[in-house]
Amino acid sequence: MDAPTSEDISFFHKLMGTVQQSPVVALCLCGLYSAYYLLYVVKRPIIACRGASFRRFLDQHLPISKEKFWPTWWCFESRFQTVFRAILQSSVHVDYKSEFIRTPDGGEIQLDWSYNDESSTFPKENRPTILLLPGLTGNSQENYMVNMVKDASDMGYRCVVFINRGLGNSSLKTPRTYCAANVEDTEFVIDHIKNRFPQAPLMATGVSLGGMILLNYLAKTGDKAKVEAAMVVSVGWNVFAAVDSLTNVPLNYYLFNRTLAKSLCYLVEKHVKIFENHLGIDTSHVLKSKTIQDFDTRFTAKVFGYESVYHYYSEASPDFKIPSITKPVLCLSAADDPFQPEYAIPLSKAKESDNVAIVMTSHGGHIGFLEGTFPRNHNYMNRWFKQYVQAVFSHGIKKLE
Repeated sequence: MDAPTSEDISFFHKLMGTVQQSPVVALCLCGLYSAYYLLYVVKRPIIACRGASFRRFLDQHLPISKEKFWPTWWCFESRFQTVFRAILQSSVHVDYKSEFIRTPDGGEIQLDWSYNDESSTFPKENRPTILLLPGLTGNSQENYMVNMVKDASDMGYRCVVFINRGLGNSSLKTPRTYCAANVEDTEFVIDHIKNRFPQAPLMATGVSLGGMILLNYLAKTGDKAKVEAAMVVSVGWNVFAAVDSLTNVPLNYYLFNRTLAKSLCYLVEKHVKIFENHLGIDTSHVLKSKTIQDFDTRFTAKVFGYESVYHYYSEASPDFKIPSITKPVLCLSAADDPFQPEYAIPLSKAKESDNVAIVMTSHGGHIGFLEGTFPRNHNYMNRWFKQYVQAVFSHGIKKLE
């Protein structure tokens, strides 16, 4: 074996120096990561609301309103929050009782009830009830749904999950599904609930698309809305901005847009015979949709009689309808929501409203809001939900007037 050359010895010394310095490099990187997390990630949310009584109500009865949000340190990026919530959040068992109701046009809607009759906190006839509206293709088994139902049940309340036409175990009886702008089914469901339990106070919570529908219902009905209060999470305030973010940001496009479009196409494919030769809808063309906008152009706008997809998106966007909302609504949004850019979250409009409070966190993604090192159970969204529901039913919504 030849003796090592001076070049070999020099390389060896450099290699050993790198190895010896690696713990220092790692420590520096950890320090930089921690500094960034503490300075730019951990923050108190912005709360936008003009109404002094509403803001006072939140400050007095929701301790979380004064806390910083500590997103899970190893996945605070928006897409990580969105994806890992769906994977990691535990899914508890809820014993639902399904009810199928017929709409005036012959359609069928599934309501999944958690009556909570074993609770002795409230008598059946006036037990407070929470109506829950899931996201775009969601149902009562979504992990964010069952966790909210479980939280509400633990507090003694009754819950009912409104599952849109064609989803869950309901049958699609007519060539009509659902959309963010149309609130006829929501009005019908709320009337049905109030007829069943006329003495029970009712509030509603909507997530993503469900929140958009709920806001549009509140804007349309105004003082006649039959809910005491509402909460929405991760809504698309401006649909044009949402479509732009989901289409023109490549990662959002491949992670979310194509996946949701495929789920919507599956709904049509599942009931394709009902839609054939209806309103000029070309079902084969619909089933080739690669994006949500493709689907809405070829299907949703036509089913609901809009002049174009742009007309539909204008009607579906709840941001400009805030002045018409007269019931107290707590709105939780994240500035980094991949479904709704920060510039489109209408903080300025909320600052002019007595009834709408927008809580905007710096991080959280879309229905993410993971916190803690092992984010398996309750998250930031759940804590807002629990505290707001408890405050509304325990302290009386009249305090907000």
